[in-house]
Amino acid sequence: MNNIILCGFMGSGKTVVGKELAKMTGRRFVDTDELVEKKQGIPIKAIFEIYGEDYFRDLEYEVCRESAALKNTIISTGGGAVTYERNVQALREGGKIVFLDADFETVCERIGDSTTRPLFQDKEKARALFDARRPLYEAAADITLDGSMSAYKTAMEIAQMLK
Repeated sequence: MNNIILCGFMGSGKTVVGKELAKMTGRRFVDTDELVEKKQGIPIKAIFEIYGEDYFRDLEYEVCRESAALKNTIISTGGGAVTYERNVQALREGGKIVFLDADFETVCERIGDSTTRPLFQDKEKARALFDARRPLYEAAADITLDGSMSAYKTAMEIAQMLK
């Protein structure tokens, strides 16, 4: 099987599950947000503040294309990555997209009062964004899993699917 691409809202567990799944399966793990930061040399919050969201989304698209070309990799995408069709198309070429469908309350518990999440500074706006993105995650996904489970349990379910 090719890559496993994890998508979902911020705080749905993509990075934690992805790292756990990589350990279980011996696959490489990459996080598209980390790759964007490495490519630009500054944190995502600073990219948003200095260059704006459109600039960030262009970098994210480059990273999605590059990640999809990898083999046997667990790819954790940023919360907005698969809300853009060009990213979905690029990622689909590299593997299966798994949507970690965590409810908003779980997301809030996991994120807490985060100052590093530019799109989560206002909970009402974050809720509206969550509601708007959910159907896009569902449309992009080949597989949907309950993202409210523990990272270990979620990773185990995905690993079972790989067999």
